[in-house]
This record gives sequence, C-alpha cells and structure tokens, in this order.
Amino acid sequence: MSLKEKITEDMKAAMRAKDAGRLGTIRLLTAAMKQKEVDERIELTDAHVLAIIEKMIKQRKDSISQFEAGGRQDLADVEKAELAVLAEYMPAGLSDAEIEAEVANAVAATGAAGPQDMGKVMGVLKPKLAGRADMTKVSGLVKAALAKG
Repeated sequence: MSLKEKITEDMKAAMRAKDAGRLGTIRLLTAAMKQKEVDERIELTDAHVLAIIEKMIKQRKDSISQFEAGGRQDLADVEKAELAVLAEYMPAGLSDAEIEAEVANAVAATGAAGPQDMGKVMGVLKPKLAGRADMTKVSGLVKAALAKG
C-alpha cells in the first residue's frame, strides 16, 4: 500500500471513529497532496508525499515556537497535536551515527575537497535521507566534514 493510499484509509478510519482532530489534520494533508498533483499535473509518489509531510511538519514546529513565544499555549497545543499526527507518516529517523556515516560516504563518493563542493554532497544525501533526518542538521555535518577536508 502506498503512503497516499494509507493516508486515505486513515482518513476514513478517523471519520468512522469521529476523531475530529485527527480527521482535520489528515484532511489538511490530503488537500496539500491534491494541490501538488493539480499544480504540477503529476501522480504523487511516496517521495513526493514525504516531502509534503516534511514541509508541513516544519511549518508546525515554526508555529509552535511562535505561539509559545507569544504566550498562546492553547494554539501551540493544537499545532502539537497536528504535528503528532503528521509524524506518524514519516519513516523511522536515523541515529546520529548513521547520519554521520552517510555524510562520510557521500563526501568520499563525490570526491568533495572543500566547502565549494557542498552542493554536490547535499545533492547525493538529500534523496537518501529525506524524511529520515533533519536536513538542517545534515547540512551542518556536511559543512563540518568539508571544513576538515
């Protein structure tokens, strides 16, 4: 079952269970997926769906920090609930050691010599680690690895 089909089935289950919070979040996700399909005239793959979910998770994290800074814990709690539902669709994250190993392999595979080769290395890593690692953290590790080299 593709990720898109799983999300659709989960939406039906949430409707049957009358779980309004979960249903609302899944509907936001399906709307974003349909929007991408219509805009780009493509059939979404699991990689496309993961990219959409990753973007929505990043938005929720940003909103949570903004709401908490503004003293709106009620709104932050809503965002946290949405974040929890979205996180269920992400694949298992990689450990720090696994990420560092992937970075080292990518640097070796591309023959990167310094900071000017960061784009090459990130180009190799992004498809491998998308959805499984925080790309901001990966970028920092690549920068550190290239600074040493």
